[in-house]
Amino acid sequence: MTAFYHEQLHRTNAVMQRLREFPVTVCGAGALGANITENLARQGFARLKVIDRDRVEERNLSTQPYYRGDIGAFKAKLLANSLYRALGVAVDGRSEELTPANAAKLLQDSALVIDTFDNSVGRQAVKDACDAAGLPCLHAGLASGYAEIIWNEAYRVPSAAQDDVCDYPLARNLVLLAVAVACEVAVGFVADGERRGYTLTLADLAVRPYEEPVRL
Repeated sequence: MTAFYHEQLHRTNAVMQRLREFPVTVCGAGALGANITENLARQGFARLKVIDRDRVEERNLSTQPYYRGDIGAFKAKLLANSLYRALGVAVDGRSEELTPANAAKLLQDSALVIDTFDNSVGRQAVKDACDAAGLPCLHAGLASGYAEIIWNEAYRVPSAAQDDVCDYPLARNLVLLAVAVACEVAVGFVADGERRGYTLTLADLAVRPYEEPVRL
C-alpha cells in the first residue's frame, strides 16, 4: 500500500504514473499557491517546483499551510521541507522573485505552469514567458467572494490596482474551493489534455464553466 492508495483507487494506475512523471511549476506559495502545491503532492505529483520570494507572516496562518514557528522563514523552502517530511516528495523550492528577466529560465523544463501570484507584474511575466515558450499555463486568482481558474489563452492580467495589499477580505473556504478546482483541472489536463476553466462564487457555492466575455 502506498501513500496515494485512496487517490489511486479513484484514478487509474496509468493516470497516477502520468502524475508522478509530469513536471509542474507553481508560481506563488501563498493562499492559493501553497495549498495547490501541497494538494498536488498529496495527489501523486512528484516533479514539483514552487517559486516565491516571500516570507511567512502572521496574517498568512489562517489560509496557508504554515505554523507560528515558521514566521519569518521563506515560504518556498518551508513548503519543500514540509512535503518531503510528509511524503518523501522532493519539491524544488525557489525563494526568489520571478521577473521578466528570469521567467524563461525559472519556468524551463515545466510541462504545466500554475500562476497564483498576487501582483500584476509577476502574473504578466508568467503569461508572457509561457506565451513565448508555448507552455501550458493555468492562472488561479481570488477577489473577495469570487475565484477563477483560467488558461493562458483566455487570461487577461488584472490591473495593478487589484494587487495584493495587507488588508483585504479572504475567506478560507473560498481558497480551499478554488484549490480543489484548480487541482482537478490540472489532473484532467495531465490525464487527457483537456483544458477546462471555471469561475467560483462563495455566496452560493457555485462552480461554473468559464466563458470568455464578449469584447466589443
